[in-house]
Amino acid sequence: MPRTISIGVIQAAFSNDMGENIDTVSRLVREAAGKGAKIVLPPELFQGPYFCKTQEERWFETAYPAMDHPCVTALQTVARDLDVAIPVSIFERDGPHYYNSIVMLDAGGEALGVYRKTHIPDGPGYQEKYYFRPGDTGFKVWDTKHGRVGVGICWDQWFPETARAMAMMGADVLLYPTAIGSEPHDTSLDTAMRWRRAMQGHAVSNVMPIGAANRVGDEEGQVFYGTSFICDHTGEVKAELDRDQSGVLVAEFDLDFLDRHRAAWGFFRDRRPEFYR
Repeated sequence: MPRTISIGVIQAAFSNDMGENIDTVSRLVREAAGKGAKIVLPPELFQGPYFCKTQEERWFETAYPAMDHPCVTALQTVARDLDVAIPVSIFERDGPHYYNSIVMLDAGGEALGVYRKTHIPDGPGYQEKYYFRPGDTGFKVWDTKHGRVGVGICWDQWFPETARAMAMMGADVLLYPTAIGSEPHDTSLDTAMRWRRAMQGHAVSNVMPIGAANRVGDEEGQVFYGTSFICDHTGEVKAELDRDQSGVLVAEFDLDFLDRHRAAWGFFRDRRPEFYR
């Protein structure tokens, strides 16, 4: 019997109401599971609006300890009911420290641990260094019931070393929850396709499928451009959403084929770490 992995990606708009946003994600996780997804990825920081556009201290009140976060506790029930694994993106508070994190929920609802975003952007409209410390967990690969999952968070996706590290740790698939859209300092700049091409390159270089979940909608002038997608190990897009629609994507991959194909390409065999300085 072939070993397969079936991943789902969610795209949606989010409001100021955390309960409403949790309901939106829960509904879409159920939709993805109904289409066969066993690992379902929501977008980054879906607990509320993307608050990092500006520097306002009031947003620190919306951070929670990882395992007590309302998004985590609510989706544990969903993961248990549907037997799906869910990387849950949160604003995490750990004592006096704050992180942009995911809690990896296994099918059945067990929390497998936390990954804290390694690369933190800082620019117009994306002023994350005011809110988040650089992650201290190192990259993580999660051995879920339905496959080994590597998860980077948004800005992590621009860095090839993030993908390669998770691939070397044995990931079957790479997932990136994201919140990205218009650039307030340059209205002519549209990064949607280069955002996608960067991750397609990771798929090619690691012979590994990738799923990316973005938000949509206009949040006080910052327009998130969606274009969430799933691509295969060649970078070919197998499923995608447009710039405006909410919905889910699902794709299934043959793990034995991917293992054989990855070995044949030799990208891991021919690494020369002694020259990487």
